[in-house]
Amino acid sequence: MNDPEIRALLYPLLQQGVYVDELPTGTTRADVVHITPAFMHGYEVKGDGDTLQRVANQLRCYAEVYDFVTFIVTEKHVAKLLPLLPAWVGVLVASSEGLREHRPAGYNATVARAALASLLLLEEVKQFLLARGFAGVSTLRRREVLHFLRHTRLVPLSHLAQFVRDQLSLRLPQRLLHRAERKAERALRPARLKPHRPKKRKTAKKKAARVSKQA
Repeated sequence: MNDPEIRALLYPLLQQGVYVDELPTGTTRADVVHITPAFMHGYEVKGDGDTLQRVANQLRCYAEVYDFVTFIVTEKHVAKLLPLLPAWVGVLVASSEGLREHRPAGYNATVARAALASLLLLEEVKQFLLARGFAGVSTLRRREVLHFLRHTRLVPLSHLAQFVRDQLSLRLPQRLLHRAERKAERALRPARLKPHRPKKRKTAKKKAARVSKQA
């Protein structure tokens, strides 16, 4: 099974809230993120043609921001994947019959403020902090704001997480509109013609060899 086929099995299971495809998360992108008023659940899809080479980095990035994390894989990946994942990460197995739960996702207790805030635009993060009385952040650069969040105890993680969920949910209609616009633009572009490649001329050596064979 490939990625689109597996996602088609997943989408109907994501009840309530919204889901976002290819959400930038740290140094990678989460394949699907289910966002509800109460939690964010990140899903990583591994089809038959995929490898597990990026699992360590993907897991590190997802563990810093998502309340739940689940890897969806085909049967060929299960045995090699399980040793790479901590017990709290869920595993679903995809087949032509649907998705089978190998183990459920447990609650992730390693979410970090700075990484969570990185899902948003800088101005959105400043808006959150200014509304809570941190006037000094208005002139800070992104790395300075993230440094503040990394070390402060004055910002409740639960409040920041709620704000991030709300902002990402509000942004979804705009993301879908941009995606539709890009798709329409691609449809209007003329098809690319294959470049004409002139036939290679035979070298003198090849010509000489051909003549000697005919002689």
